[in-house]
Amino acid sequence: MMTNLFSVFDPSTSILNLSLNWLSTFLGLFLIPMSYWLMPNRFQLIWNNILLTLHKEFKTLLGPSGHNGSTLMFISLFSLIMFNNFLGLFPYIFTSTSHLTLTLTLAFPLWLSFMLYGWINHTQHMFAHLVPQGTPPVLMPFMVCIETISNVIRPGTLAGRLTANMIAGHLLLTLLGNTGPVTTNYIILSVILTTQIALLVLESAVAIIQSYVFAVLSTLYSSEVN
Repeated sequence: MMTNLFSVFDPSTSILNLSLNWLSTFLGLFLIPMSYWLMPNRFQLIWNNILLTLHKEFKTLLGPSGHNGSTLMFISLFSLIMFNNFLGLFPYIFTSTSHLTLTLTLAFPLWLSFMLYGWINHTQHMFAHLVPQGTPPVLMPFMVCIETISNVIRPGTLAGRLTANMIAGHLLLTLLGNTGPVTTNYIILSVILTTQIALLVLESAVAIIQSYVFAVLSTLYSSEVN
């Protein structure tokens, strides 16, 4: 049962040993109509307001070192993850953000570039960051070890958080979807359908929240090396 349950996350379509399921990562770009780019409409105005709000917040988190180029990178990261999270809620569409292959591909290069930039250009600041202000001298060696470990596991926690949340919600939706067809009691079936609709709304909120958390944490990691 567990094997069948988790098999919903396995790529199932392949031609010439190349999985076509990963093309869903860029599927959102092809679904946007050309009129969206050419003339303003209601959805474009809403999306522009969201991006403007994110730009202001990311610029505040980055501090004096923040500029439009930096915020554009994190806004693009937010948009990519959010589109993939939403696409995974549709039936028969591969959920790419539920795999560490994608999330680690996004998290590890970002973290590595931040660390290299910080240690090369702000070496003293990076050393000072290993010992929080006000730490007693006796605890300084332990704090260095703890801070080093916390820095090293950051890409894993950043990627694992997104993957775990996507997997958990999809597993609940799959369980409810498999229970409904075998239920003969109409009262229980109506309860299952209501619960599934409520869970689908919750997963839509989780899709936005997790993409926002991923982008905000990446922004905070970037601000720490400046």
